[in-house]
Amino acid sequence: MGSKNKLKRFKENETFKNVIQPTREEVFSNSLDLKGNWKRDFFKNEKPLILELGCGKGEYSVNLARKYPAINFLGIDIKGARFWRGAKTALEEGLDNVAFLRTQIELIDLLFAENEVDEIWITFPDPQIKYKRTKHRLTNQEFLNKYKKILKPDGFVHLKTDSEFMHGYTLGLLHGLDEEIDYAHHDVYGNSHAPEEVTSIQTFYEQQYLEENKKITYIRFKFR
Repeated sequence: MGSKNKLKRFKENETFKNVIQPTREEVFSNSLDLKGNWKRDFFKNEKPLILELGCGKGEYSVNLARKYPAINFLGIDIKGARFWRGAKTALEEGLDNVAFLRTQIELIDLLFAENEVDEIWITFPDPQIKYKRTKHRLTNQEFLNKYKKILKPDGFVHLKTDSEFMHGYTLGLLHGLDEEIDYAHHDVYGNSHAPEEVTSIQTFYEQQYLEENKKITYIRFKFR
């Protein structure tokens, strides 16, 4: 994407009512008014709140919002030029139950109150295979601790990925921490008991992976 196109998208994002871009000062000074009040003050309802972390172009968040109108969805990514597409689509379709938050995922415990979030989706994250990059892996123990803090008790985390490494790494970590694994499969499309919301929604890249006969893995877990 050219720099002119990126700048255009950044400017458009500033005008979108479904895009939230907190300043670093708001985040680190704990002065973001929406923290603890996302449902009431932003979505103007008390419906469940589900986050998609590393939402990319926002395809999964938008599709979940279409499928579940009685739930609020918030896609989170630092790359605003990417989720511009999802935000624009949501506005064009009048989907008022989905929005996008531009921030680094490692800051989410500063943006949401304890027990504020009902569920978390992590869809096709970078597996960060090199050892030196484990601190950026979205299911490492540090991230899991942040998720546990903002999730409601018994709130699920969903991990959908084409990376067997990420799948295995996460399963091993969850077993070691004695967390509750509700469902896990290394080939979700080859399993007749796969959850419908997992197989009925596909991103552009996921469709490409499937055409290449890559297996799509899925884990659903919660914290004890």
